[in-house]
Amino acid sequence: MATYRDRRAAILDNGAIRVTVLEEGGHIAEIADAATGVNPLWTPDWPSIEPSAYDPAAHGIYGDGVDAPLLAGLMGHNVCLDIFGGPSAEEAQAGLPVHGEVSTAPFAIEVSGMSLTMRAQLPQARLRFERRIDLVDRAVRVREQVENLAATDRPIGWTQHVTLGPPFLQKGRTGLRASAARSKVFEGTFGPADYLAPGAEFEWPRAPRAGGGSADLRVFTDAPASSGYSPDSRVAFGYVWRRVDFPWMGIWEENHARPGAPWNGHTLTRGLEFGVSPFPETRRQMIDRGPTFGTPGYRWIPARATVEVEYWAMLKTADSIPEQLDWPG
Repeated sequence: MATYRDRRAAILDNGAIRVTVLEEGGHIAEIADAATGVNPLWTPDWPSIEPSAYDPAAHGIYGDGVDAPLLAGLMGHNVCLDIFGGPSAEEAQAGLPVHGEVSTAPFAIEVSGMSLTMRAQLPQARLRFERRIDLVDRAVRVREQVENLAATDRPIGWTQHVTLGPPFLQKGRTGLRASAARSKVFEGTFGPADYLAPGAEFEWPRAPRAGGGSADLRVFTDAPASSGYSPDSRVAFGYVWRRVDFPWMGIWEENHARPGAPWNGHTLTRGLEFGVSPFPETRRQMIDRGPTFGTPGYRWIPARATVEVEYWAMLKTADSIPEQLDWPG
């Protein structure tokens, strides 16, 4: 095993791109361009520790919220399973972290050539999770399996929580393109209710502002942010997935707004979350919400069954970015 930012990790490097995954939490910490060293994925500006080392009495640097164990080891792209959002009060009391136990679970990782396979047992959720990553030129093929170990059908949340950060992410410079259409502003506590109109429905990319007018979500300005192509680094970064697997994409940001630990008003990020749920919320809220725009907000896994998904991440440099692309900003 390798080490990445003081964390146990595994690395794939084909000379064009480098992919690093963390042993605890399974996060994809970097998908970096080998020539420039640019890694579009977010690295928190606070110290990162192994989730197994987290002690609330000793690690107040990560805050005192239910999300502290996750934030202590969070980096880059993390998967949320079997919830997308916070646990209920009872689940938190039972030890379930924000976004489910997979984000803090230990993984067994096997590396073979330009491929790696990582597996984790989720005893609280009674699930088994497996991810295989293959490097294909300048693309990353990701295949995931979730096995239901219970004798009952299960409704689950399953979201790829991709978060981008500096130096790739820049105000007024970084632009986003997405094959989105009908959209809605989240009205919960994680939403930008102080900037956009909570609960408002709109057509991508123009979101109604709380005080009137609209915001272009393709452009990272003061708020909200966006990502996809960074003109200064001359790198484009994106994901492709099947809508039948992940029908929803959510966008969130932190723009020097959260004063509490570990954010401390210093953090700049843009999250692109594609998954089976439209909004981060508790399990009960996920089920009670019902369909949005006629599309379910969770996925069923039958008893003793395994479901599989596949998606790709791609990183392009200036030489391979078509000049006719009309990037905003």
